[in-house]
Amino acid sequence: MGTIVKICGLTSEEALDAAIAHGADMAGFIVHEKSPRHISLGLAARLGRRAGARICKVLLTVDAGDALLSAAIAALDPAALQLHGAETAGRVGAIRARFGLPVIKAIGIGSADDLALIAQFETVADLLLLDAKPGPQARTLGGTGKSFDWGILAGTRVAKPWLLAGGLDAANVGSALARTGARGVDVSSGVEGALGIKDGAKIAAFIAAARLAAENSSPAPALT
Repeated sequence: MGTIVKICGLTSEEALDAAIAHGADMAGFIVHEKSPRHISLGLAARLGRRAGARICKVLLTVDAGDALLSAAIAALDPAALQLHGAETAGRVGAIRARFGLPVIKAIGIGSADDLALIAQFETVADLLLLDAKPGPQARTLGGTGKSFDWGILAGTRVAKPWLLAGGLDAANVGSALARTGARGVDVSSGVEGALGIKDGAKIAAFIAAARLAAENSSPAPALT
């Protein structure tokens, strides 16, 4: 697999179909009621069945308890979990052990000080996601459409494969990959026509731009 492209916050069959048709590697489904992209367990089940094995399904939760995780996993049948809250390294490891699924841990980056969090999660997560850190008044922890200063990452060594998120779209994904050396990208608001509503044409443009930028990059490891 080359550079990983993940389309997150899918809420409809049309958006899911577009992500699959245009070659996305991962589809993210959010079960977190405070998110404008939250889906019910019933919808998660329908979208999960529609996706089948055609794409890597990722269940995104925020500080979820085991009961919610169990129910959401049963509904979606994901290939991986994305933990996007304030989960500790211990909690990440416990979730991975209990549910037996690969885990993506999101880390909010607002300043160089936040890079210290990377070392805490490298040993317990299968993949890291470096996202723009939300402001103190933010209602959600991701999908804000804002990026962080990619220059913060200069000289940073990350032992685990990682995805870049935050403020990405078709216009800047190429420069984002070139500047950061990320092994993949995660987009949500950058492929939407309105808040929480994915646009098929924007999904297609984003994936095409990411693939073009990554043509000469080294292959990224598969998520197993």
